[in-house]
Amino acid sequence: MVGLFFGSFNPIHAGHLMIAQYLSNFTSLTEVWLVVSPQNPLKNKKSLANAFDRLEMAKLATEKSEKIKVSDIEFNLPKPSFTVDTLTYLKEKYPNKEFAVIMGSDNLSSFKKWKNYEVILNNYSIYVYPRPGFEANEFENHPNIHITATPLMEISSTFVREAIKKNKSIQYFVPDSVIEFIEAKGLYK
Repeated sequence: MVGLFFGSFNPIHAGHLMIAQYLSNFTSLTEVWLVVSPQNPLKNKKSLANAFDRLEMAKLATEKSEKIKVSDIEFNLPKPSFTVDTLTYLKEKYPNKEFAVIMGSDNLSSFKKWKNYEVILNNYSIYVYPRPGFEANEFENHPNIHITATPLMEISSTFVREAIKKNKSIQYFVPDSVIEFIEAKGLYK
C-alpha cells in the first residue's frame, strides 16, 4: 500500500523526512509518496515558494531513499488541490495500486473542513502521526483511521522559513542539498 503524504513542503525539512521514513518502515505501508501541493486551499499563497522549487527540494531531499518518492501529480490537476480529487485521479491512473492518506493529528482535527471528507474517510486508510498540541478526536475509533506511534516532531516549515529570514543556521533541520538549493535561489529571505 502506498501512503500519500500531501503537503506544501515549504520547505521540506527533517520532520517530514522522519515521518515518511517511520511510516514506510514501521507500518503496513510499502512506500510513501510525498505529494507536493502547488496550492493548498487552506493555506496562505503569499508565503509559498514557487511550486517547482518546492518540488525540486523534495526530490533533492529524497534522492537516496528507496521507499520515499516524490509526486508532482497535483501539478497537472485543477487548482486549488483537493485531496479527494487527487485520490480519484490516482486510482484511475494506477488501478493496481492501493493508496492510503497520511496526515498529522492537526489535520485530523480539521478534517471535516476538507472537500468530501466522508468519501476519503470511508474509502481509504488514513495514517495519522501526532502533532504537538493536537490530540486524536472523534475519528480515532473509525476503522479506517490508524493512529501511529510516529515520533513527535516539533519542527515546522514556518520555523525553518523564520530562521532563514533571521540569518540563522538551518543545518540539520533540512538536508544539506536542500540548504544549498535554498541559498542558490535566495529563497525565504
